[in-house]
Amino acid sequence: MEIRNLRKQKTGVVVSNKMNKSILVVVHRKIKHPKYGKFINRTSKFMAHDEKNECNVGDTVCIMETRPLSKNKCWRLIEIIERAK
Repeated sequence: MEIRNLRKQKTGVVVSNKMNKSILVVVHRKIKHPKYGKFINRTSKFMAHDEKNECNVGDTVCIMETRPLSKNKCWRLIEIIERAK
């Protein structure tokens, strides 16, 4: 049997759900500047597949890497961690 590689998981906030079965998730991370040592905020946007259209803007979600589903979409929704208030 073939052993499948572990798939990456990320946690972020939904910033758009206007598309059908798709969401846009922003992931924030802090990196340390190599020379000055100051921590810098970096953000990345990922398009994820939301099969049931259950996410709303502001929800905190967990996404997992998957095969390419479209030109920009290669992540899928695992769970909604916290609903927006």
